[in-house]
Amino acid sequence: MAESWQYQVRIRLAPEYAAMARLDPANEKLASINGLLIEHDAQLKCQYDAFADYVAQAERDGIELYPLYRWTRETIENPGKKAKYLEAFTLYVNGDEVYDKALADALEADLRSLASAAITDIRMFDTNPAHNPQPPSYDDSRG
Repeated sequence: MAESWQYQVRIRLAPEYAAMARLDPANEKLASINGLLIEHDAQLKCQYDAFADYVAQAERDGIELYPLYRWTRETIENPGKKAKYLEAFTLYVNGDEVYDKALADALEADLRSLASAAITDIRMFDTNPAHNPQPPSYDDSRG
């Protein structure tokens, strides 16, 4: 039986648009992207914000429960990586971080047809571990 992977679409926004998407998502300059998101019941989540949320949650709950705490904290504290992840957005569909291939394919196709100056890159990822880098091994109990 073949494995059934889930998928995720991520986009990179030009710096001006990335800042708008984080701080003023209803801005008229994002209307075409927002219209497409509504059609797909999708939401943008800035990867930097997702990482910062993970770190904050780990610090509230106890970092020993969060195996990627140290890597994530180091990532958001690195100015170069912070700049990179402030422009990267994950698309959630129906509130889900990963979803069926048909949903991901349709979302990716519509994003590509949008031809927006705001979007500088579109990528699709799957949950197959062979296609994804494995997290570093840290002993986060040391903080």
